[in-house]
Amino acid sequence: MKKPLLNERLLANFSIAMEAVIANRLRSFLTALGIIFGVAAVIAMLAIGNGAQQEIMEQIKLVGVNNIVVTPIIEQVEESVDEQSDLDSERKRFSPGLRLLDVESIAETIQGIQQLSPEIVLETHMVYGGVRRSAKLVGIKPSYFEVLDFKLEEGKHFTNSNQINGDPVCIIGKAVQRKFFPKENPIGKRIKSGNQWLEIIGIMEERLVSEQSISKLGIRDFNMDVYVPIQSMLIRFKNRDLITSFDLEGGTGNQKNPNYHQIDKLVIQVKESESLKPTAEVVAKLLARSHNGVVDFEITIPELLLKQQQRTQNIFNIVLGAIAGISLLVGGIGIMNIMLASVMERIKEIGLRLSLGAKKSDIVNQFLFESVMISVSGGLIGVILGVVLAYLVSVFGDFPTVVSFSSIILSFGVAATVGLIFGIAPAQKAASQDPITSLRYE
Repeated sequence: MKKPLLNERLLANFSIAMEAVIANRLRSFLTALGIIFGVAAVIAMLAIGNGAQQEIMEQIKLVGVNNIVVTPIIEQVEESVDEQSDLDSERKRFSPGLRLLDVESIAETIQGIQQLSPEIVLETHMVYGGVRRSAKLVGIKPSYFEVLDFKLEEGKHFTNSNQINGDPVCIIGKAVQRKFFPKENPIGKRIKSGNQWLEIIGIMEERLVSEQSISKLGIRDFNMDVYVPIQSMLIRFKNRDLITSFDLEGGTGNQKNPNYHQIDKLVIQVKESESLKPTAEVVAKLLARSHNGVVDFEITIPELLLKQQQRTQNIFNIVLGAIAGISLLVGGIGIMNIMLASVMERIKEIGLRLSLGAKKSDIVNQFLFESVMISVSGGLIGVILGVVLAYLVSVFGDFPTVVSFSSIILSFGVAATVGLIFGIAPAQKAASQDPITSLRYE
């Protein structure tokens, strides 16, 4: 009689294992629950972690790489009768505010700076074709686009002549184009801002900014901005460096503490990440000296703050992954327990197979196949459940989730491995049974 080939024996053992699993469908499903919830938890947790990581990376792109941000503070003076004499001497310390002269001073004094990008922001209204909408007019230098990695969708950048002469030209954001020019090309058209007509020479690519990024990073919706050369802003719209002492004392009484800073923001891009903190310290000292000791500015390093947040998120992801991994371990122990119980229930079946010529390796393979099938089927269901959970978190929790192919492979592979490892002991116990004793077992 011809002996069956190895592949045929394995297929026969696999078929017997599948029949056993199908015959005990409910028990097999309950056994696989630990694997199902473990795999679903791993995929959902990794999806949440990946979503958080992606959001942080997008925020880093929004604030730029290796950037130091200097923002002005409008000095508030608290007056009291008892401290009037002290305040009289304190008032003599006058700060000119954050100015373009500070930008030039930083560029000339501090080494290792790659780009400097000052901004002047003016709340205004844009008018075109009978449509009037509020918008922000932003005076910038050409370095602005490089520092924040902004690209044009159409048109051209400001020329040196535009900058020097303060020409009435502008580049509009994508949302401005949609509001004012939904059916026509705005390039070459003129749009009115305040009392000035500006020729549109370019359109910015759309930048998707979430509400969370706007609140966390203090950035605005760039798509609603209208950009002009910084000299155009100073000449044609507003130059707060020309503020008078009358304005500083409160003017007509409408503004107790007016904004006396010439620029509203300064972004300093350094060449090396290691230079961020030292450069920020030097900038703080330089500005304090030029502002006569009045600290009317704030210096932040968004990238370092976001990287710290990223490290915290990584630790959080590891903890969540460990918790989800424990559920997989518990699921594997459940598989081992049920399979051991199954061995005791099927001792007669095992003895019959052994007496009919089955080898101990056949018995081992049969029970290993059963445990692996339970864990793999549980892994498949867990993958589907995990993807659904990640989607529900994204929709109802308003939190970005990213299900990666690697997380699916990882969790599914772990589930199959758990079934294999925890199926070894029951399989060996089944194979070690004595055929004669097994046939007599009641």
